[in-house]
Amino acid sequence: MAVYDFSRCNVLLVEDNLYVRNALEDMLRHFQFGRVTTADNGEDAIDYLKTMKSAGNTGPDIIFSDLAMAPINGLLLLRWVRASKDCPNRMVPFLMISGAADRDYVNSARDLGVTEFIAKPFSVTSVYERFLEVVDYPRQFVTTQNYFGPDRRRKSEGRNEDRREKSDSDVVIVYSADKKVKPTTPTDVWYWRLANNLRDKAARGAMGAKTKGEVPMDLIEEAEKELERAALDFTVWALDYLAKLSDLCTEALMEPGRRSRHFADIHDLALELRGQGGTFGYPLISTFGKMLYDVTMEGCREDDKAVEVVKCHIDSMRAVIREKVGGDGGELGRQLLKGLRMSIEKVDTVT
Repeated sequence: MAVYDFSRCNVLLVEDNLYVRNALEDMLRHFQFGRVTTADNGEDAIDYLKTMKSAGNTGPDIIFSDLAMAPINGLLLLRWVRASKDCPNRMVPFLMISGAADRDYVNSARDLGVTEFIAKPFSVTSVYERFLEVVDYPRQFVTTQNYFGPDRRRKSEGRNEDRREKSDSDVVIVYSADKKVKPTTPTDVWYWRLANNLRDKAARGAMGAKTKGEVPMDLIEEAEKELERAALDFTVWALDYLAKLSDLCTEALMEPGRRSRHFADIHDLALELRGQGGTFGYPLISTFGKMLYDVTMEGCREDDKAVEVVKCHIDSMRAVIREKVGGDGGELGRQLLKGLRMSIEKVDTVT
C-alpha cells in the first residue's frame, strides 16, 4: 500500500466553535496537509472562495465543514458550492461534520451533493477514514435537471429493481474539461469522470489506478495524542456552555409566553454538547446532550415544566464533569442516566 503525502494539498475548514475548530485544525496538520485555511462560518467560507475565484485560483482540494452554523450553515454553503459560478471548483470534495447526524440532515446533505458525512462525536480514525475514502474512491459527478453532485449510488449498494438505471450509452460522459462524448440519443443526464487530481497530488503521480494509499501510522498516533490533550480543556468549555444554559433557563422563566428564542438557543447549545462530549472523552455528555436536543426541537413545549426539564439535564451534565465520569461511566454512569430520567418523570407528574 502506498503512502500518501498531503503536503501539496490544501483544506478549507469551516467550523464556528473555536474549541472544535482548533482541534480539527491540529488533526489535519498532523495528517500533513500543506495548508489548512479556516473559516468561522459559511459566510466567511463563501467570501474566501469568491476571492480565490477572482484571483484565478482553483481553490481548496477539500472542503471540511460543520453543518450547524450562523448566519450561513453548512447545507447552504454546500448548495452554494455546487451551484454558484463564483465557486472556483464546483466539484470539490465536500465533507460535512455534525452532531445533528439524524436521517433528515444526512439526506438533505446527500441531496445537495455532499461527498461524505461524518457524525459527531468524531475521532481521529473516523475523520481519517473519510478522507481516505475521498482520495481512494472518488465518485463520478452526476448532472440532472434536479441534481449536481457526486453519484449518490455506492458501488457496494445492491441494485433496486424498481429504480431506473442509466447506461453509458444513454448519457453524456465527460472525461475532461474540454472534451465531451455526445450520446446517440437526447438525454438530460451527464456523468463527469475526471482525473483523480487529489490522489495524484497526494501520491505524486506514483500510484496505479486501483492502488490504495495511507498516511503513516505515526502521524495518526500523534493526532490521537493531540486530541487527548485537547480533551483536558473540554471541561472548562463544557462548564461555560452549561452556565449559558442555566442563564437561558432563568431568562425564560422571567418571560412566560415569549420563550421560543430561549428554547431555540438551548437547542443549539444541546447540539454542541451532543457533538463534542464523546469526542473529548465524555460520552455521557453526548448522551445527555442528545436527550436535551430531542426535547427542545422546534415546536416543543415551552411551559415552566419544560424549563425544569432543561435544568435536570444541566444538573446531570454538571455531575458528569464534577465526578470526571469518562467513558460509559460504569455503574456511576448508569445511576446518573437513571437519575436524569427519574427527575424528568418527577417534573412531568407534578401538578
